[in-house]
Amino acid sequence: MKKVLSICCLVLVISLTTSCLDSKEAGADVKLVTAEEMQSILEMEEVQLVDVRTPKEYNQEHIVSSQNIDFMSPTFEEDIKNLDKAKPVILYCKGGNRSAKCAKKLKDAGFEKVYDLEGGISKWKHSDKLKIEVRS
Repeated sequence: MKKVLSICCLVLVISLTTSCLDSKEAGADVKLVTAEEMQSILEMEEVQLVDVRTPKEYNQEHIVSSQNIDFMSPTFEEDIKNLDKAKPVILYCKGGNRSAKCAKKLKDAGFEKVYDLEGGISKWKHSDKLKIEVRS
């Protein structure tokens, strides 16, 4: 009986370790970047900059040259098909929660290079070197 219990425990430990490694590898493909790192990426690479907030939030203020794809929209899955999977994508929202969820969806959909702006547009606004478009 001890032998069977030991084998079961060993199998459980191995399967948990493997699943944890798989989830870490999946998350490793999305790079969390600071506002300054994002600015450098925008200057060096041909990047698709995507604001995943609602259109109302986007119209109030957004980062220059971004496009709006609302993560909460029922058409989100269809909307991301307009992006090029081979080109890098930088995602941002207000504080980082929606863009993190969106980044996982993009990776699952086969996007090769996905960046997520740490702290969202809230952190971006605090850097005086970075450009933001505000509408009233």
